Amino acid sequence: MALFEAVEEHPRSKTRRRIILAVVLVLFVAGGLWWVLRYHKERVTILHFFNAVIAGNMQQAYQIWKPSQSYSFKDFQDDWGPTGYYGPIKSFHVTHTDHGAGASGVEIKVELSPYQPFPDDNDAAKRSKTKEVILWVQFSDQSISFPPD
Repeated sequence: MALFEAVEEHPRSKTRRRIILAVVLVLFVAGGLWWVLRYHKERVTILHFFNAVIAGNMQQAYQIWKPSQSYSFKDFQDDWGPTGYYGPIKSFHVTHTDHGAGASGVEIKVELSPYQPFPDDNDAAKRSKTKEVILWVQFSDQSISFPPD
């Protein structure tokens, strides 16, 4: 072998690189989907609840809530009815979900509006009537309550 003779190098396997890239891409997409859909079931429970409240079907909303015996239907009406603390509710917007480490449920922050459709951020007059509530959805039975202390 002479000093200036070219040493033949074998290029890395393109197949191996493509397989590794495909595996990384699949893991990245799966992780992203998990992140987006991790509290999907709980958010759907909240959507069903507020759709029932907006429709005026308070019995159905009360059943979705799955209340304890100490939270009567009258108490529920006083909170969620058209003349209740949070009422009237014509539209809502889920803004945030938060799950503490080892918690048995998830906190879901919801903005409630007496206007239909939900007011834009630049409509200050209507946005001033918007109320914010944080609800707790239990993983085991999808019951709704106010967050534990």
